[in-house]
Amino acid sequence: MKYRLEWEFKAKTMGKIMFTSDFLEGETALQAAEELEKTGKAGEITFIDEIGTIWNVKEMKKLLAEVEEEPHDLRVYFDGGFQKETYKAGLGIVVYYKQGKKKYRLRTNHVFDELETNNEAEYAALYYSLTILEELGVRNMSCEFIGDSQGVLKQLEGEWPCYEDTLNRWLDRIENKIKELGLYPKYSSVSRNENKEADKLAAQALQGKMINSKMQIL
Repeated sequence: MKYRLEWEFKAKTMGKIMFTSDFLEGETALQAAEELEKTGKAGEITFIDEIGTIWNVKEMKKLLAEVEEEPHDLRVYFDGGFQKETYKAGLGIVVYYKQGKKKYRLRTNHVFDELETNNEAEYAALYYSLTILEELGVRNMSCEFIGDSQGVLKQLEGEWPCYEDTLNRWLDRIENKIKELGLYPKYSSVSRNENKEADKLAAQALQGKMINSKMQIL
């Protein structure tokens, strides 16, 4: 989750002037607030997150201390591959996140039977990513979902309609799980090359090569 700073500037000749920052990472926003306080010219400082919740400095310190121990700054890459001959889908998921002072990358894949199209495999991959987040204990967090299927992402954003009953049922499952986990999703479309980690995992699943790894990264 990112936060925007708002503060009053105390000017002797002009009275109070309101300033607003860009959206910043939590720690950066808090550090900026502390520097502003040291100047003695900043009045009330507030933090506003991406969904409009407002925090004061004391509340922000407590919030970041709590969030620090949970998985946060989540980026989820997903991809689904499909075999017409077997009606099987390979699902590939890569999750980047922070916990404590460390950064992690989680890679996993899965085989799903009895699907009908590649589009359905993409939906299944996104739903599978939500079950992985649930296993990580992710709750009430912002999360960016990144894939190369623009149709899936645009339909989840509500920008494109979905006319297929099968895909609508996947949409309902995904939206219900997002609501259950209290996630604040952001959807980003990338090229297949930019999604090659998840694409490779999906292909490996269809080849019977199952991956489930977690590693700390720099």
